[in-house]
Amino acid sequence: MAGTIGIDFGTTNTVVALAGDAGSAALVNFPAPEGELFAFRSAISFHAPPDRPNDRTVEAGPWAIEAYVEDPLETRFIQSFKSFAASESFTETQILGRRYQFEDLLSAFLLKMRDHAGAGLAELPDRVIVGRPVTFAGGAPNPELALRRYETAFARLGFKEILYAYEPVGAAFFFARELKEDATVLVGDFGGGTSDFSIIRFSRQDGEIQSTPLGRSGVGVAGDAFDYRIIDHLVSPELGKGTSYTSFGKTLPIPNRYYSTFARWDQLALMRASRDMREIRKLVREAVEPDKIARLVETLDENYGYLLYRSVSRLKEALSRDTSAQFRFEAGSIEIVRDVERTEFEAWIAPELGLIETAVDEALAEAGLQPGQIDRIFLTGGSSLVPAVRAIFHRRFDPARIESGSELESIASGLALMGRERDLDRWCRRAELSA
Repeated sequence: MAGTIGIDFGTTNTVVALAGDAGSAALVNFPAPEGELFAFRSAISFHAPPDRPNDRTVEAGPWAIEAYVEDPLETRFIQSFKSFAASESFTETQILGRRYQFEDLLSAFLLKMRDHAGAGLAELPDRVIVGRPVTFAGGAPNPELALRRYETAFARLGFKEILYAYEPVGAAFFFARELKEDATVLVGDFGGGTSDFSIIRFSRQDGEIQSTPLGRSGVGVAGDAFDYRIIDHLVSPELGKGTSYTSFGKTLPIPNRYYSTFARWDQLALMRASRDMREIRKLVREAVEPDKIARLVETLDENYGYLLYRSVSRLKEALSRDTSAQFRFEAGSIEIVRDVERTEFEAWIAPELGLIETAVDEALAEAGLQPGQIDRIFLTGGSSLVPAVRAIFHRRFDPARIESGSELESIASGLALMGRERDLDRWCRRAELSA
């Protein structure tokens, strides 16, 4: 099969596009339980009945969510697992008695995604261009490790040519279709785990669009980091953060590391089987405020993680529209309800906003350009809708030059279109199997 498939494997959603030698890129759709969609949730679930541990079912995307909702206690539900990709400390995890490395999780996810696409991915082209962030998420990310893991997983689908391209570059190729004149374009891509920026000069020559990369930068914080702040300020204090316990006659603070893990989507799914979980259960007997620790145990034991995710996402979306909104998390015996002002939320995420702002300036510096020399600014990705994020660009650039849209489809479509470039090596890095 000729052509190129572009895959935007995102922290929150994964989008797939196919492009031939002419025309636009076509998104792959999935006949999901709630209706046809093209944004496939980057989540995976594992389920095995207690009386039949070898009868294991693996699901992905909205089907993983459906499996979790039907049987949350016996289902391991993992989301935001892209955050593990560049982590040297993450070597494997045990799920229902089996060990899974990152590449095992990713390949299982990709294979199920292909199955659910049906005819849309029944026949794969030889070439795939996979998006990668400028800077991977994590405290000390190892990008080479991440790409090796990607290569192993994508090779299991049968691709003979695997290439990697920066995600904002893919979005830039998508945006370039709309250009009527030469322009220097800054693209900001805001995903769940990373915020990435590329500056590219587009010009027309002999009827074709020519493109020259000028600068790029990225930072490993985005939507999930904003979620972390919401949980840390609204939820964790109700589950014991900041309280104490007694041990051998001494009063000691509850360790903050429990809540640092709890507030990260990629870590929350693994917390039930961790050593920390045994310690937390013990704290119920020793805590000064045992009811709060009991609620933490209930949240983990009853697998309320996805319900919490929905509550946090709804608040974030509401505060992007309105200056105030109500946070509401209700599950089992737990009820946390509180009104939140947008200004309060913006104060919580101020550290992340500062990092994003610095990354924008770094892209400009690498390109050797001043803000006034940028002709067009294209913002994409879900977190680009957060008013405080948009304000970073409104302070630097003429608002009339700022555009947004196609928050979920731009990267995958651009990656697929990139396959038509005559000199792919200028834009992409080839996996070793393709060298």
